[in-house]
Amino acid sequence: MLKSFRFVRFLACLAFAPSFLSCAATQKHESTGEYVDDSVLTTKVKAAILDEATLKTLQINVETFKGIVQLSGFVDSAEHVARAGEVAARVQGVKEVKNDLVAK
Repeated sequence: MLKSFRFVRFLACLAFAPSFLSCAATQKHESTGEYVDDSVLTTKVKAAILDEATLKTLQINVETFKGIVQLSGFVDSAEHVARAGEVAARVQGVKEVKNDLVAK
C-alpha cells in the first residue's frame, strides 16, 4: 500500500513538473512576469517617442526582451536616429537600447 502511494505521488510530481518549469525564464524565452514587464516597457517607450515632437510622425518599431529595447524602422536623418535612442534610454526600466534605425 505504501509503495503504491509513493508511486502515485511520484507520477503526480512528474505530471506537474512541466507546468512549473514553463513559467521559468530561459535565454530565449521570458517568464510570464517578464513578458508583462516588457510589454509595459514597450508601451512606455512608444509613448515617449510619440511625445517627442521631432519623432512623432516617423515610423519607429519598438520591441523589448528582458528589458533590452530594440528600435527599428526608417527615419529622415541621423539626428532622428540618435534622438530616438536617447528618448528610449531615458525611459525608466530600460536596461539597454539596440538602435537599428536607418536614416533614409
